[in-house]
Amino acid sequence: MARTAVPGRLSAGLTWRVCRLVEGRAETPTARTLVLDVPGWPGHLPGQHVDVRLTAEDGYTAQRSYSIANAVDGDRVELTVQRIPDGEVSEYLVDVYSVGDPIEIRGPVGGWFVWRPTDTDPVLLLAGGSGIVPLMAMVRSRRAAGNRAPFRLIYSVRTPDDVYYAEELRQRQRDDRGLDVSYVYTRAVPPGWSAPPRRIDTPTLNTAGWPPDFMPNCYVCGPTGFVETVSNILVGLGHDPRRVRTERFGPSG
Repeated sequence: MARTAVPGRLSAGLTWRVCRLVEGRAETPTARTLVLDVPGWPGHLPGQHVDVRLTAEDGYTAQRSYSIANAVDGDRVELTVQRIPDGEVSEYLVDVYSVGDPIEIRGPVGGWFVWRPTDTDPVLLLAGGSGIVPLMAMVRSRRAAGNRAPFRLIYSVRTPDDVYYAEELRQRQRDDRGLDVSYVYTRAVPPGWSAPPRRIDTPTLNTAGWPPDFMPNCYVCGPTGFVETVSNILVGLGHDPRRVRTERFGPSG
């Protein structure tokens, strides 16, 4: 999904850069990862985002913001975009945008909802749907930096078919020491799953999260209702509110 507008995250002063698609990967039936070549890209921190601008032949422009999904990788920037019904930008990026085609981006934007690869405190990542995107950048950056901070990811999705980066997460769960991944399915569960569909609740965080005494840095990203519920549970369990960082995603019009 596109980000909702958040005060204090303006991109004034940043330069629009023309970039081109070098690869597109389907993540789910409604989501696609775009690998962009961005000449002169200055680098980014995991958790930051970019503004994307499309310009029609008649001069009409449309702009949305999308989280960066990858660790720093030269001039490459990856965005994972979910198709929104009647979304003039998302439908183009998911269904039409082709290798070699140009778009404009500016960024990176954001300085609060970021994880720095030098941090060594435990990390708890809580994703709702497409809110996994900036958190995946943190997971990837941890591995790229050789960081040993213990990570736990709790990922809430509607069905198994809605999981972004499914195969990569399976591999990282197996190979990345110190990374633990848990899933919560809200509409349908995989065959043989031991629990019925449900939502993240206090028992979930008690079982799959870090105890408050560990003083983890918590990153919560997803739709507004998800973010508010999860952050309230974390604080109710005794987590330091100053260590609970949130980002809200939603349709933009």
